[in-house]
Amino acid sequence: MDPELEAFIPLVPQVDLSDPIADRKNYAERAAAAPVPDTTGLDIEDRTVPADPDVPVRIYRPQGAQGAIVWLHGGSWVMGDLDTDHPWTTRLAAASGTTVISVGYRLAPEHRFPAALDDAYAVLTWTAEHAAELGIDPARIAVGGHSAGGAMAAAVALRARDQQGPPIRFQLLNQPGLDDRQETWSTDPVAATLGGGHAHMAAAWRHWLGSATATPYAAPARATDLTGLPPAHIATAEFCPYRDVDITYAQRLLQAGVSVELHQWPGTFHGSQAILSAEISQRQIAELAATLRRALTE
Repeated sequence: MDPELEAFIPLVPQVDLSDPIADRKNYAERAAAAPVPDTTGLDIEDRTVPADPDVPVRIYRPQGAQGAIVWLHGGSWVMGDLDTDHPWTTRLAAASGTTVISVGYRLAPEHRFPAALDDAYAVLTWTAEHAAELGIDPARIAVGGHSAGGAMAAAVALRARDQQGPPIRFQLLNQPGLDDRQETWSTDPVAATLGGGHAHMAAAWRHWLGSATATPYAAPARATDLTGLPPAHIATAEFCPYRDVDITYAQRLLQAGVSVELHQWPGTFHGSQAILSAEISQRQIAELAATLRRALTE
């Protein structure tokens, strides 16, 4: 474990997702305690995307931005909202020079698959249709997210390919939860237990799927055909339950002819990039932002 991150291990909460309401409250309180991000140079606006039901979004516009990313927050499909992701999306927009459209998708278990995916896809479609109004190039739209949000970003890319939807220029997937099948999860003892580990992930999938059988749109690692997908950047953490499946997904994308950049961050754990005081976390965020900037400007 990275020494700076190791010091925080005793503070990592064990979340079993047995009480989603309480877990959301605690998640929001932890996010509110994060350092306040600098919003200088950003135009931030809350909007509502017409859909069934309507989807709240928060748009972060840096000066001179040409491209945009439809961004999906983490939280195991159960936790998180526009406010909890505000520190992250602010930094991503400012550092990348990219318009970030943060999606307030519906949460499980009240709204199971495919509710959140439908929300995300509706926002992608709206973004493409309103590119001129948003001041962005419709050929420079990416999708991305962290953890559960990363999985949904990958699923949005699959759905857009299959349904001839809006063209997606790039996928930015940070520690995505791509597979519900536990046999693919990392067996490292730290990854299997830290923060709830495998038990947390299994509960998240139960909330997300309910009694439904996982499809590739719910668990993108189940997709058998990865051809024709947008180029991707996949970032993994050494002590993350999804490490191995994410690395395998990157390899499968390459084998399918998709351009991929894979970065395995040693000494990190799932979500540890939120520990902003750690030098390695600062490097992770800087790399994601730089990667997004290159993908949408070159």
